[in-house]
Amino acid sequence: MSFAARLFLLVGFLVVPMLGSADPAQAQIVAIGASNVAGRGVSSSDAWPAQLERMLVAKGRSVHVTNAGINGDTNAGMLARIDSVVPQGTKIVLLDRYGGGWNGRRLGKGDQNAELAAIEARLRSRGIKIIPMWWNAALRQYLQPDGIHFTVEGHRLVATRMLPAVMAAVR
Repeated sequence: MSFAARLFLLVGFLVVPMLGSADPAQAQIVAIGASNVAGRGVSSSDAWPAQLERMLVAKGRSVHVTNAGINGDTNAGMLARIDSVVPQGTKIVLLDRYGGGWNGRRLGKGDQNAELAAIEARLRSRGIKIIPMWWNAALRQYLQPDGIHFTVEGHRLVATRMLPAVMAAVR
């Protein structure tokens, strides 16, 4: 048996049981967007989706927040991958309505408003609640030197500001 075949079997042996062991009482939440969702410039555990999950668990909520952010993503990119990154059973999507549109405009691609509307329509058709990522001018003081991406403190502020809306939606 080739190395690749053995690796494929090993990965399947290790990953498939984990996929089937999810707690059915656990609320599935997906954060989707561009680099400020992905956590560019900070560790994945410091990105706001991970911080938000920890805050929710500390408040007694049984949740898992999947980070489906991709650095440099556009609304067209999010639309193209929405069905593959938002699995069946997802109750809530935390949607970055800014970064993907900014990247799309920067690259001169697509109709950002139409693509965002299509993302939201597809999620609503599946009965998924959409909570927009919190954004405010106050975040400007929590940007990395590039002036675009959040510091750890900026990610914490986003998670803190999103916490009440997500807690209400998880009830």
